Amino acid sequence: MTPRGRHTDLALFRRLLLHARPYWGHIAGIFLLSLLSTPVALLTPLPLKIAVDSVVGSQALPGFLEALLPASITRSNTAILVFAAVLVVAIAVLRQLQELGASYLRSYTGEKLILRFRTQLFHQVQRLSLGYHDSRGTSDSTYRIQYDAPSIQYVTTDGVIPFVTAAFTLAMMLLITVRIDWQLAVVAMAISPVLFLTSRAYWQRVRRQSREVKKLESSALSVVQEVLTALPVVKAFGQEEREKERFARRSADGVRARIHLSAVEAGFDLILGFITALGAAIVLFVGVSHVQSGVITLGELLLVMGYLSQLYEPLRTISRKTASLQSHLAGAERAFALLDEAPDVPQRPDARRLSRASGSVAFRNASFAYEEGRPVLENFSFQVDAGWRVGIFGTTGAGKTTLVSLLTRLYDPTEGHIFLDGVDLREYDLADLRNQFAIVLQDPVLFSTSIAENIAYARPGASDSEIVAAAEAANAHEFIASLPEGYDTQVGERGMRLSGGERQRISLARAFLKDAPILILDEPTSSVDMGTEASIMDAIERLMSGRTTLIIAHRLNALAKCDVLLRIDHGRLVDVHAAAPITAGEALAPRRRPRRSLVGQNRRREK
Repeated sequence: MTPRGRHTDLALFRRLLLHARPYWGHIAGIFLLSLLSTPVALLTPLPLKIAVDSVVGSQALPGFLEALLPASITRSNTAILVFAAVLVVAIAVLRQLQELGASYLRSYTGEKLILRFRTQLFHQVQRLSLGYHDSRGTSDSTYRIQYDAPSIQYVTTDGVIPFVTAAFTLAMMLLITVRIDWQLAVVAMAISPVLFLTSRAYWQRVRRQSREVKKLESSALSVVQEVLTALPVVKAFGQEEREKERFARRSADGVRARIHLSAVEAGFDLILGFITALGAAIVLFVGVSHVQSGVITLGELLLVMGYLSQLYEPLRTISRKTASLQSHLAGAERAFALLDEAPDVPQRPDARRLSRASGSVAFRNASFAYEEGRPVLENFSFQVDAGWRVGIFGTTGAGKTTLVSLLTRLYDPTEGHIFLDGVDLREYDLADLRNQFAIVLQDPVLFSTSIAENIAYARPGASDSEIVAAAEAANAHEFIASLPEGYDTQVGERGMRLSGGERQRISLARAFLKDAPILILDEPTSSVDMGTEASIMDAIERLMSGRTTLIIAHRLNALAKCDVLLRIDHGRLVDVHAAAPITAGEALAPRRRPRRSLVGQNRRREK
């Protein structure tokens, strides 16, 4: 049994191959092209043997060449030498063509595999709940998508295929060496057990060190992401030098770990080189004695020594690839650990579909805690009918934003239930549920695309006329039309090319375009000036018409037109304001009263 997130090598290979299934045909092509390297490698020493034995010496050509070549060549030393020279060029060209084809197909397949794997990881990151990202940080997921995902390319195309090809080449060269001189073959292969045991000793060290390197590099990346996100604050406090030193410290830890890993790999290569050199020396010593005793010819010894260099190369390749695979398997292990994370907000297999909700909302003894033992909301209960305007106010940190996060199922309550139209939120299809909400935040979120694309984010298939109509409803069309590129204007990262009021009106236009039955407004005017606020409030008034609306605010005067006011303090619903007093914790579904009386009562309560 392996720890959570840890896999055996066999399990990782199996999962990687399953993820590569759409490209099995391409991988098979790479494998076949790689296998061509074996006959090319077998032919490489042949011209030298021909030149030494049949041109310099008096030995006959190998039997298969005698049968293939015409007598005019086999009976002339000059013709044989020319043939050997042409064979050298032909073998070199064949090798280059084989490497070119294999390299191109390997690159194409590898990049496609990485793209597909990264896309799956990115989709999983979006599926995971906010609780996961709150606890792990977004930089860890970023590192796994960007740097751990390429492990699938190495393992399936750059690692396993050369490993298998090397094993096949080794077997063929060993067979030919045995046919020439079996004693030399035995001597040459005597180093194999030593190589295997040495490789095995290094595998786990490389795997452990690779995990540590990736963990430290991810930590350094988190500093970059954190600083760039909060760059205005860093600059305002003049902390650039401090953050540079913090990044340097984190990065230095990663550098030391990577140097250590390189030292381990270099030490392994040194030992491999020594072992294979020792094997070659022994073969040379025994081979010369066999030439002197007439067991083999000088050309055959040269052929064996040529094969020996290529015999040891597959052995080194197998040993190196096996050790190198451990580093990439560590990356694959981290990527699969991300894929295996279960969302904290799961969807039921038989989830109920929802086209458009009426908009009645009820909390029943709902409690929630980001961390165990530290509740943010406790025993929260209230109910409102469809179409009501609900004002939510309280001090900072009271739990107001958490309340609406639970309603949109960004989190699930740790206790109790939340209902929409009388059905527990957990029963609904998650995408359908979230489609019932339009959200306007205090700090509007825009993407680094055009204004039109940002508005259409609510409904990607919307026509240009629908986008313009939404902008007009949000009092945004006038300023958009005055821009040189109009709706095609690029807003920059997080919309920084626009003012706060302009960003907020685009956010409102997005909400108009979505036309959801439930509207959530989180301090929509707290960051704008009085003139802009009037324009935004005019648009908000139209947007709230006919919708259940939840408005979060710190000031009561911002909630003057609400039907119900909920005051939250330290995660508890401590007071409810309506047309008539209602105690906290009671179900609330009052009949619609004139808003004037409600507002008057609220003002009397404020006094």
